[in-house]
Amino acid sequence: MSQTETTSQILEQLRKASDSLLMMSESDYPFETFLWKDAAPITPEKVVQQSEHPQDTPVEMLSVDDFFTVATTPQDWHSEQEKATVTKFQNLVQTIKSTLKNPQVYRVGHIEIDAYILGETPTGDLAGLSTKLIET
Repeated sequence: MSQTETTSQILEQLRKASDSLLMMSESDYPFETFLWKDAAPITPEKVVQQSEHPQDTPVEMLSVDDFFTVATTPQDWHSEQEKATVTKFQNLVQTIKSTLKNPQVYRVGHIEIDAYILGETPTGDLAGLSTKLIET
């Protein structure tokens, strides 16, 4: 397995695990995979730079578990469909943790927040998923 195939496989696993899932906020957005070549290690400044936000954009760091806590926590009142969605989000979190080194979530901005769930690949790239959150 070449290093390029490894990165491609990581992106494919993330794409499959997030397929058909929507990040719930005041508006629901899908997840998109991304790759930032030779960008490791992760820093808030690097996330702002790579995502092409202004340098003074606020950044909040969260653990993967904290970011997905609502989506991965089953509730007694969930319908069968909601339970299935919780299971899909649990699988997504497991995929993130098993494919990326030091995964972390960066929330960039206010109100319309770009969220980057990213970690390091074996080749020194940063890869992960991005989505948008609306919080007024």
